[in-house]
Amino acid sequence: MASDQVLDWDSAYRGVGEFEGPPPWNIGEPQPELAALHRAGKFRSDVLDAGCGHAELSLALAADGYTVVGMDLSPTAIAAANRTAQERNLSAASFVQGDITSFRGYDGRFNTVVDSTLFHSLPVEGRDGYLSSIHRASAPGAAYYVLVFAKGAFPDGLETKPNEVDEDELRAAVSQYWVIDEIRPAFIHANATAIPGTPVEPLPHDQDEKGRVKFPAFLLTAHKG
Repeated sequence: MASDQVLDWDSAYRGVGEFEGPPPWNIGEPQPELAALHRAGKFRSDVLDAGCGHAELSLALAADGYTVVGMDLSPTAIAAANRTAQERNLSAASFVQGDITSFRGYDGRFNTVVDSTLFHSLPVEGRDGYLSSIHRASAPGAAYYVLVFAKGAFPDGLETKPNEVDEDELRAAVSQYWVIDEIRPAFIHANATAIPGTPVEPLPHDQDEKGRVKFPAFLLTAHKG
């Protein structure tokens, strides 16, 4: 996450502030859209999990032998991810606190970069620094996957909500640094009851088999040219 949001995000991961209980995106497993990519063999080591949070995707990849670095601005999230990796004996996963919009020290390392619901959490003005930083950290030909809320995922009038994107906006931002292969409709699964400001009436989205709301999203696939 970007540096001007550190307190808000860390409060979320500590279960205080806007959210009551775990953050709604913390579903205890990788987002299903990205888990499907994992099963299909779309990731190559080393992997950068950008804005990893509690890092269920990183942990799942490490359990299958991938070398993964997760980065997040929240020290609470990073501590939790490191603790879980130790508990599961996953030495192939490591987690670092850092500003994803300006980090250095990994030039040319990663063959895969995955963004599981980070893009829409960044301030719009932080997107260029983020895309540039992860591009610098990627190896030639690296793959890049982004799972991001689509416009209309949340009702109008909320005091705070993610920076949802439409397809043209997403394409314009990412194509400054990456060669886009595909942008397709997708879903982000979340525990919607924990989202502050959500209306009492049900959101107009389907639910999955676990009762989580399937928010409209995009899954972008790109590579480093």
